Amino acid sequence: MTDLDDDYANMPYIPEGESYPARWAQKAEAFRDTAMMLEIGYGTGERRQVDIFLPMGTPKGVIVFVHGGYWMKFSRQDFSHLAKGATEAGWAVAMPGYDLAPDVKISQISGLVALAVAEVARRFSGPIRLVGHSAGGHLVARLASSNLLTEPVLTRVEKVVPISPVSDLAPLLRTAMNDTFGLDAAEARAESPVHAPAPPMPVTVWVGEDERPAFRDQARWLAEAWGCDLVVEPGKHHFDVIEGLEDESPLLQAVIG
Repeated sequence: MTDLDDDYANMPYIPEGESYPARWAQKAEAFRDTAMMLEIGYGTGERRQVDIFLPMGTPKGVIVFVHGGYWMKFSRQDFSHLAKGATEAGWAVAMPGYDLAPDVKISQISGLVALAVAEVARRFSGPIRLVGHSAGGHLVARLASSNLLTEPVLTRVEKVVPISPVSDLAPLLRTAMNDTFGLDAAEARAESPVHAPAPPMPVTVWVGEDERPAFRDQARWLAEAWGCDLVVEPGKHHFDVIEGLEDESPLLQAVIG
């Protein structure tokens, strides 16, 4: 393991970190059992689907939440419970799945999530908020600062909240994970939001105070590159920083406020 592999390893540095994936899956399944939900497709294959969680009454708009997992782990179904806070506040929440590395490149994943957002926008009217965690934070930042979304869709995006994002992919070139990603220097730069112009809508970068220094750096780099707000949430690490989306919290207010 290189020093950079260790820098970007979260689970070993989180108390009972290995228990989180199973806990997420259990909470997600319990939420789906009671939620108003529909599933839409944006392509061929099980992963090219979007779960939509609906509020009571007419939605105020749509929040798109993109899950993390270093572009190579997890699925949309693992994080359904994170729709709870926003749906209770009157928003629809769309959770897109996407193909994972090594089956596809990171640049292809960006394109897939853009297709998913476009399909959500086609089916639902009103404002759109983009939220993502870790690799999902990278993906929503990438969409906001590129031409991957058409102008009519992008103009509906009111706010972007990348949570613990990977904003500069260059360090990943020197990790063992790149055996899976297959990144080269050109793709790493092209896929790094820190090298893109700041998007036109408000952005709040969110990160936990107790995260690995590499992730705090990644969040700071994006906020500095874009001149946008950075919130460092006290007492939160890379896995529990997303829990605020489940109920009324400063993080949820940053998304829906």
